Amino acid sequence: MQKNRTALNKQRRKQSRGDVVFQIINGLLLGIMALIVLYPIYFIIIASFSSPEAVLGGKVVLFPVDINFDGYLKILERADIWRGYLNTIIYTVLTVILALAVTVPAGWALSRKTLPGKKLWMVYFIIPMFFGGGLIPFYNVMSNLGLVNTIWAIVLPSILSVWNLFMTKTFFESSISDGLIEAAKIDGAGPFRIFFSIVIPLSKAILAVMALYYAVGQWNSYFNAMIFLQDETLYPLQLVLKEILIASESTVGGSGETILEQFRLANQLKYVSVIVSSLPVLCLYPFVQKYFAQGVMIGSLKE
Repeated sequence: MQKNRTALNKQRRKQSRGDVVFQIINGLLLGIMALIVLYPIYFIIIASFSSPEAVLGGKVVLFPVDINFDGYLKILERADIWRGYLNTIIYTVLTVILALAVTVPAGWALSRKTLPGKKLWMVYFIIPMFFGGGLIPFYNVMSNLGLVNTIWAIVLPSILSVWNLFMTKTFFESSISDGLIEAAKIDGAGPFRIFFSIVIPLSKAILAVMALYYAVGQWNSYFNAMIFLQDETLYPLQLVLKEILIASESTVGGSGETILEQFRLANQLKYVSVIVSSLPVLCLYPFVQKYFAQGVMIGSLKE
């Protein structure tokens, strides 16, 4: 009996040492990965208010050098930047509202076993995930609908992502039990009452995640605006920043000193534009972070 206890204690100590070694190695690997991910963000921040000469000379590594805010002042004093901010906020808010109004009910319907033609609907939504009509047919459709050079050319193509739809569907299948729905039906609740009074209050996690996904996607989008918008007053922030960078990098004409100044400013504007465009999203994330992990995991895996 004593020998068995001694052997068991040795095995536990051996396992404990192995666990400690595993934790150390795991911590080191995670730390290295964190540095790989976080350092570029940190570098962009310190480079945005460092001297362009120091950045180009490789002197900016861990701390800012010759601090100046010329890039921020140059961008923030422009009226088109603020107009672009306002346009992007409008596009993002409209997209999130319409996307949730489309994605959530569609995901709920696809999650129900009683949906007529469920397999056909699944195939209908899966096909666009693998095949697209191309840019020219897409433009022709938008043009024939009279949406070119309007805000709806930016908003409407973004209100449904098939990937987000399937994530929402899986969330409902794994989180909303059939027994709960049956009990509500017995109590006399209809389909709309069940959806708005039971399903929506129990789905805050996936609603927050979907809102974040659609908001970030729309906030960072510029391609549709570049294709469909000709009126500069409708440009979103990303397209405004793109135009500023192209203009600042243009060195045609002017004296050598002017060209050098344009080059310095263009180099600094590259980093400033990243900060200016990303800051609102970074400020939004903490408010939905508590739902993020839960919603992504439940919506991605089916029990």
